[in-house]
Amino acid sequence: MQTKLTLRMEKELIDKAKIFSKTSGKSLSQLVSDYFRMLNTGGNPEEEFVISKKVSSIKGLLKGYPELDENDYKKHLEVKYLK
Repeated sequence: MQTKLTLRMEKELIDKAKIFSKTSGKSLSQLVSDYFRMLNTGGNPEEEFVISKKVSSIKGLLKGYPELDENDYKKHLEVKYLK
């Protein structure tokens, strides 16, 4: 069962959280919930890890390309951002 929670904090922190929320694709409520869940697991974020919808949508995309590795990705980033 979900219930409402009211938090009070500095406006600057709220503004930064809203920006992070937009870039991560998660609501502020989900971010707070994920943080509380992490606290509940002793600070180990790997336990009860939740994959976002964006990541789930691309999961397995490169299965047909077993020859690709981390070096291929580094080369891609160099071409994209440095040339």
